[in-house]
Amino acid sequence: MAASAPSDFFRRVWAVVAQVPRGRVTTYGHIARHIGTGQSGMAVGWALKAVASSDDPLSVPCHRVVNRHGVLVGRRHFPTPDFMAERLHAEGVAFVGDDQVDLAAHLWDPAEASEADLA
Repeated sequence: MAASAPSDFFRRVWAVVAQVPRGRVTTYGHIARHIGTGQSGMAVGWALKAVASSDDPLSVPCHRVVNRHGVLVGRRHFPTPDFMAERLHAEGVAFVGDDQVDLAAHLWDPAEASEADLA
């Protein structure tokens, strides 16, 4: 059975995530609000899971998306449990716990991004 094509919603999520700068993170909720779907953070997670568990988990930088507290809740969908943390550490993202990034220092809000950031 052939895989179905990604939905427009998935494509919109991936387009936002592709813009998250190296060394920064965003949240599921920030993405949902930015694409106009309000409180659909869980649906954003499903869109990212499709990439994270694919043969090319870095095709969209899903490792840069965390929950509203900065916790790496999507880590179990990557090739290894440490995949997200390893990538974020390599990009210079600071952590305040083993699996929690410092949101105050690294949060990127797509709604506040300049036109140049999104070009």
